[in-house]
Amino acid sequence: MKKKIAIVGGGAASLMLALKLDTNKFDVTIYERNKALGRKFLVAGDGGLNLTHSNPSNKFLLNYSPLAFIEEAFNSFTNDDFVNFLNDDLGIETFVGSSGKIFPIKSIKPIAVLKAFENAILKNKVDLKFDYLWNGFAKNGNLLFNQSSVEVEADIKIFCLGGASWKVTGSDGEWKKYFKEKLILCKNFEASNCSFKINWGKNFIERNTGKALKNCSYRINSKTVLGESVITAFGIEGNGVYPLSQEIRKSIEVGGGAKLIIDFKPSFSEEKVFEKLSSSHKKNNSEILKTELNLSTVQLSLLKNYLSKNDFLDFKLLANTIKNFIVDIKELAPIDEAISTVGGIDLSEIDKNFMLKKMPNHYCIGEMIDFDAPTGGYLLQSCFSMGFYLATYINRNYS
Repeated sequence: MKKKIAIVGGGAASLMLALKLDTNKFDVTIYERNKALGRKFLVAGDGGLNLTHSNPSNKFLLNYSPLAFIEEAFNSFTNDDFVNFLNDDLGIETFVGSSGKIFPIKSIKPIAVLKAFENAILKNKVDLKFDYLWNGFAKNGNLLFNQSSVEVEADIKIFCLGGASWKVTGSDGEWKKYFKEKLILCKNFEASNCSFKINWGKNFIERNTGKALKNCSYRINSKTVLGESVITAFGIEGNGVYPLSQEIRKSIEVGGGAKLIIDFKPSFSEEKVFEKLSSSHKKNNSEILKTELNLSTVQLSLLKNYLSKNDFLDFKLLANTIKNFIVDIKELAPIDEAISTVGGIDLSEIDKNFMLKKMPNHYCIGEMIDFDAPTGGYLLQSCFSMGFYLATYINRNYS
């Protein structure tokens, strides 16, 4: 008789897991609280579905914190494996964007990618049940759904419940209390890949909200990221600062704030910037900055907003500020406005195969585990890698 596998949650980790489990050996059912799979997957695709990144494996792994818990899963199903899977198994062609991010070709919409996953899951004879909101464990260990009106028995229980951002998708983190009842250590959720609060000043915000800071580098402590960010009324956001979430969060926790250092001209040394400024034949500093250094209007506005008139005219100080523009970050955006969260099941509670040490045959994968990954395809890739790895492990080790 086949063992029964219950997958609770229908997000990214669940999609790959369900597709790769051997249904000749197992009866597999996904229980999803919404009326369809992948609600957060679709929301993530609103601005273009960034599925993974083209970085080589050794550089790819450096984006995870901590690295050790995900390394074996990632190596079992790398970003290259995922691209091949999309092309060969799902018929989803991809392309590499200018920043190295990997997307479906422009004619393929996010809903089509999700539908391809769902069709493959159905072809694998996985049962899908919608409108099933999990609300804990029965005394006999069975799963309870819909205010305990439905009780589900399963030999293997796998939780893919997500983090606590974008509650509209059903990712609210309320599930933590049910694991705490089982004495599973859970960390509080915190925002990651989010906006950061900066008090720009009213006049600056009115002139610059929505403008992009391009071709800059961003530094917190010893970590530096090249990328683009956007000025907002709240502060700053974008792929140039999202990878610094962990460092910013820690600095705020320790010292009540964080100092973000922006380099407006990362391709030039400070000496080169000074040389460009001091050797120009133009008399107006704003014109010098535009023509000699190709600084944007928002960069000029930042310099003028933060420097006195005398400092703006001092080439030595101006060159240093262009290379080390410091802004104070006061706080993180609210969790529900974050792209992702950290927190959830503490890593000490799971073994190398993602099984809860205190609850045999119960597994947790995806964003519900306490780890950090930036946007740019890294978070999604981790979910797909964990789903693939766990499916492979269960296929091999259960009969």
